[in-house]
Amino acid sequence: MRTHVTQKGITMIGFAILLGVLGFFAYAAMKLIPAYTEYFGVVKSMKLLQGEAGIENASVEEIRNKLNVQFDLQYVDEKDVPRQAIQLLTQNGTHSLRIAYDRDLPFIYNVDLLVHFDKTVDLTRGATP
Repeated sequence: MRTHVTQKGITMIGFAILLGVLGFFAYAAMKLIPAYTEYFGVVKSMKLLQGEAGIENASVEEIRNKLNVQFDLQYVDEKDVPRQAIQLLTQNGTHSLRIAYDRDLPFIYNVDLLVHFDKTVDLTRGATP
């Protein structure tokens, strides 16, 4: 008496398709990770600036200059975060620092990845965390 044995596993074509899909997403991740790492450096610079005493009374140019120093320490490139993206917002006597910028990352042939970053921190707290 013979028993019927079924095979389990993935075919070569299925494996190639799986590798193609995984490779596509790995390539996208390799393109996006540096942009997000830079964004986290921007956020860290903003939080460090938020903790400085008297920052709520600083002008937008003073804030931009202080942020440029922090950006150098966090490996944030000036061409990726232009000075015009750094805004000082004032509403009802409260001061907020907003940085909004886009990154256009070349991906495959004529397809680009566009990533929009927008972060606002409150500066009226001064040196309080």
